[in-house]
Amino acid sequence: MKRIAALAKAEEYVAGGGFTADLATLVRRRSVSQDASFDAELSAYLREDMEPRLRALGFDTLLHENPKPGGGPILTASRIEADDLPTVLIYGHGDVCMPQEDKWRDGLSPFDLVAEGERLYGRGTADNKGQHLVNLKALEFCLAARGRLGFNVKILLETSEETGSRGLKAFAEGHRDLLAADVLIGSDGPRLAADTPTMFMGSRGGLSFDLVADFREGVHHSGNFGGLLADPAIVLAHALATITDARGQIQVPEWRPTSLTPAVRAALGDLPVATTGAAIDADWGEDGLTPAERVFGWNSFAVLAMTSGVPEAPQNAIAGRATARCQLRYVVGTDRDDILPALRRHLDRNGFERIAVHSARDDEFVATRFDLGHPWVAFVARSVETATGKRPHMLPNLGGSIPNDVFADTLSLPTVWLPHSYAGCCQHGPNEHMLLPVAREGLEMMIGLFFDIGDGDGLPGLKPRGGR
Repeated sequence: MKRIAALAKAEEYVAGGGFTADLATLVRRRSVSQDASFDAELSAYLREDMEPRLRALGFDTLLHENPKPGGGPILTASRIEADDLPTVLIYGHGDVCMPQEDKWRDGLSPFDLVAEGERLYGRGTADNKGQHLVNLKALEFCLAARGRLGFNVKILLETSEETGSRGLKAFAEGHRDLLAADVLIGSDGPRLAADTPTMFMGSRGGLSFDLVADFREGVHHSGNFGGLLADPAIVLAHALATITDARGQIQVPEWRPTSLTPAVRAALGDLPVATTGAAIDADWGEDGLTPAERVFGWNSFAVLAMTSGVPEAPQNAIAGRATARCQLRYVVGTDRDDILPALRRHLDRNGFERIAVHSARDDEFVATRFDLGHPWVAFVARSVETATGKRPHMLPNLGGSIPNDVFADTLSLPTVWLPHSYAGCCQHGPNEHMLLPVAREGLEMMIGLFFDIGDGDGLPGLKPRGGR
């Protein structure tokens, strides 16, 4: 009866507009981490929007400075009911990416939530404010119905995820006892399909870098010097063309992973891939792989941006410099430390010694992949199916990148992610939105999971941990 009461409150909350109103308040906070002029908003999001909410639920909260310069603040919260109970660590991030205000369609604005039918538009609705709001409200409804959770909860909210989770690993290394838990349950990224829950247990890594052809100072008249001066843009284009072939197949030997095992291929066998927003090119990427294998089981190279000269005002001149911001999304089985050295060797072998390779950031997401057969994975999957009546899509790892390595590697935790968004949400771009039906089902799913953990039936074997 208590579980039914919690679910009824959640339904009333969504149907009555409470979720939309709460999310609107969070979206209004301009917590952009990719622009230092918004730094005060990052602290305000944690201090004014999150801490009062968490303290009202009986959490002790701490606001921490980021251990790395340029990183945003971090909030930790703990609600400890008993030392012998399991402890769940929940993750979310309060920062958002650049608003791109002039790119949103008429009637929409990044920091003003607009509800249109089942879509809630605004920056951070899907990534990630709406997702951690779902989880916090699920905890609230469970507590209201039960009076206690029946397990301990620790929460970690950061504000640098959109800049590579700067400082998060260093923070975890310095606060292992504070973050000690039995399992990480996070919500970020998209579902594979809007109408079916997704579970993923890791993510591809992401490494961004610049290729630079810096040949000379200034620009030179294309008539007087054409045919005499090497064009850095042309040389850079040819260098890029050696990294993949014409259909995007990776040509750097060390970048071709060895971890697409029969077991991984079997896990990916019948999974869909995102088709919302763009039609998939059937003849792009590694030949012989299914779409799911290409995005979840293989590496992909992308050119994110290129510049030479002044694109908005071209001149009759040969530029002296050309640059390309590139990225490798990579799976477990790729030697992260050798990604850029391998590229350097590859370019040299192909005669492009003049092309410089520069790492773009010192904080990057590392590839992880947690065991699909782990007891915590099985427990969560059963709970989700019971709560929703749907068998969740089970991914070894997300195609995108999240800081899962902080939890899986640094803190040695089982990691299970339950996203409350979908692939067509337009995260990182204009017109970002959250689907209200997904939020509703997310609340239903998380309330069921929190009740199941609190009941303790069938929980994986727990070992005593310090720092609870």
